[in-house]
Amino acid sequence: MRIYQILIGLVLPGIVIPGVWGAEFHEVSRLSSPQAVQAAATHDGYVYAINSGEIAKYDRVTGESKGTSKGDAVHLNSGFVWKGKLLCAHSNYPSTPERSEVKVLDPDTMELSTWHDFGNYGGSLTWIIRRGNRWLCNFALYGEVNHETFLVEFDNSFKEVRRWYYPAAVIEKLGKYSLSGGVWWQGRLLVTGHDEQECYALRIPRSGDLLKYQQTLEVPFTGQGFAVDQEGKGLVGISRAQRQIIFVK
Repeated sequence: MRIYQILIGLVLPGIVIPGVWGAEFHEVSRLSSPQAVQAAATHDGYVYAINSGEIAKYDRVTGESKGTSKGDAVHLNSGFVWKGKLLCAHSNYPSTPERSEVKVLDPDTMELSTWHDFGNYGGSLTWIIRRGNRWLCNFALYGEVNHETFLVEFDNSFKEVRRWYYPAAVIEKLGKYSLSGGVWWQGRLLVTGHDEQECYALRIPRSGDLLKYQQTLEVPFTGQGFAVDQEGKGLVGISRAQRQIIFVK
């Protein structure tokens, strides 16, 4: 039966074999930004480059700068657009005890403020996204305890519903770092590490607290925070070393 499924998948590419995903990501274009250090996100004709302390806004076609954020930040991470605003994971990393919150950027005024404060939740918040009617938030730990990094599902009042940990197949790829970015993409959870040009496809299990590793996918961006690019119908990430935003399909 297994051989038959594989043959069918080769003949008819539209059929998906369980556990195997045929997604291939290709670079479309790049845009230089000194703020392309932590993450990138897009919304309504604009692209945002995120570094630890500020967010820069650009016209995604011309590359023209549209300003930078106003407001205090210590360690911003991934961005996620929600109801016309840009939500950014924020922490006091590398200070301890860890304190995490979600910052919100108003794209019109470029004012950055606190939207939700987690306090000390046991790790540093590196990304926040939606899956259905729930929030998914990643709390990172580093060094010898990075295997304790965890993913939390919250309801709309930020009451914890479930919690998961990452499989060894992912953790072993991170070195001393942790999970920097995550998106919900075509029914899968895609996550990135700190430096590698790859992301890891995971499945959220119906029961148990261990996420299921499915496969590693090559991507043109180099780890860090990334986001779904609704307008380009792909993804957007960064090259931290080159200080560039990278659009991907």
